[in-house]
This record gives sequence, C-alpha cells and structure tokens, in this order.
Amino acid sequence: MPAKPKLGQNFLIDAQAVERIAASLGDLSGHTLVEIGPGAGAITGALAARAAHVLAVELDGELAAHLRTRFPAESVTVVEQDVLNFDFAAASAAAGERLAVVGNLPYGITSHILLKLAASHAALDRAVLMVQREVADRITADPGSRDYGLLSVTVQIYGPAQNLFTLPPGSFSPPPDVHSTVFRWRFAPHFDELGLDEESFLPFVRKAFAQKRKTLANNLRAAGVAPAAVMSALASAGVDPRARAEALTLEAFAALWHSLNAEGTASTNEAAPSSTSAD
Repeated sequence: MPAKPKLGQNFLIDAQAVERIAASLGDLSGHTLVEIGPGAGAITGALAARAAHVLAVELDGELAAHLRTRFPAESVTVVEQDVLNFDFAAASAAAGERLAVVGNLPYGITSHILLKLAASHAALDRAVLMVQREVADRITADPGSRDYGLLSVTVQIYGPAQNLFTLPPGSFSPPPDVHSTVFRWRFAPHFDELGLDEESFLPFVRKAFAQKRKTLANNLRAAGVAPAAVMSALASAGVDPRARAEALTLEAFAALWHSLNAEGTASTNEAAPSSTSAD
C-alpha cells in the first residue's frame, strides 16, 4: 500500500522490530489491546498472534479496507476513525479490563495523541509507542537534564515512561528524515499519592514552563501570581527561588502547587489534560 505523506504515514518494514515491539507489551494472552494507526498491518499480525483481540484504529479508509481483508474479524476489529475521537473508556468497558495500547504515532499529532491517552488513563494499563527520537528523549527525561520539560512532566505524572530501542530511517517505507524511538508507558497516575487535583495541576505546570529561559519565579509572576506569594510559596516548598522549572521533580512541583494553593494563588480556569499540545 502506498504511503500518504499528508497523513504522516511511514510504514514499518523491519520484521525484527515488529517482534520486539509486540514482545515489549508483555503477556497479551486473553487480553484486548488497541493499535493506533496500524497502517498496512505490519505490527497487527504479531499482535493478533499474541492477544485475544485487537482493536485497530485506522483513519485511512483504503488502509482500513485492506486490513479487513487481511485479518479475520474474530481476531482484529478495524475501527475506521481518528484516534483522537476513539472512546477508550467504552472499549475498556466492553473488554472488561484496562487496555494495552501500541502504535507508530504520526509525528505531526504525537502530543495530541499522548494527551488523549493521558485523559483516558483510567481505561488503560500500558502503552508501547513509537515516536520521533527527540520526542521520546523529552518524554522520558530526568529532572535537571537538557530534555526535561513540560512534555516530560505531562507524561510522567500519569506513570513511568522508559525508552526501549531506536530504529533508523531505513526501518520504514518511505524512510523518514529522523530516527524513531519505541518507549513504554505504564499508566499509574501520581495525583492521589501527591494529593493533587488533575484539573488544576497541569495548567499550573504549563505556566511554570511558559518561558524556558526564565526562572520559575519569573514565570509564575508573569502568570499573574503576586511576587510576595511566589517567594513565600517557593520558600514553603523548599524550592530555590533562582531555579528553573526543568530542575523540579514531580514531588517538588506538587509541593509548590500545594504551597501556592495555601496562598490562594494556584487556582485556574483551564482544563487539563486536553488535546492542546504538551510541547
């Protein structure tokens, strides 16, 4: 099947990589999983051989029709739909379990899909996803590193993420201009253990990272928090007033959020997460 660049299609043609991706999901026997963007079905076959059922969510009508002829309906259900509109909660309820997810994500909407999965976390157990290498490095980065930022916190607050392996452009047809990395994300949100409100915490983090070159204190002041309240909250949370947001762990962000709430300055009317970019 010819790829359609406007849909961000780069088909995986590396058979060894297919097996590694499927194996990275762990034991799938008796379980239902969702494949995002199955394309021509390179990974789908390996998944169908391991899982009880695969829900293959494909936007391209031609590819969806091809998949229906290639795989039996009793093992693979092809859902012709934009994954951003897919109801993971309903699929989980129908399967009677939290779902595993796998996908070679289109580069152009990677952040939107990650936020969609975060918003659907209650229905999901784990995901093995392939993204641009630089994006994977940002997702899995540790605090204080060059790559750590808003995307790191946004993903990791919903559970640990780990890079697994990287593939060169030649593993795909047509070959992209960049390397791709497969990472695993386990859904185990930290909101309850850290005493956080999901609806207000992530908008607060977005404000903290608003200008990466600025200190955390300056970003919070620019977001409308009174200077005295900023300094008081930083001191209460034990955060250096000269620190930038990329230096803070999840626990430090939580402590600062609590301190600002105590000051009455952490509230926001923004909703989170949404399909808004987490870049």
